Amino acid sequence: NRLDIIVYDQELYKQRNKVERLFNKLKQFRRVATRYEKLKDHFLAFVTLALIVIMLR
Repeated sequence: NRLDIIVYDQELYKQRNKVERLFNKLKQFRRVATRYEKLKDHFLAFVTLALIVIMLR
């Protein structure tokens, strides 16, 4: 068992957790995860569309 207490910023950790969960949700969209689009603008459009779908859920 660990005897030393690890000090960390709980608020920062909460924000990091939110960001990591968002990336995991984005990776569930196959087109975004595999990046079929070669053009940056098209890829960003699909990422935006995926984020809209995530927000509406």
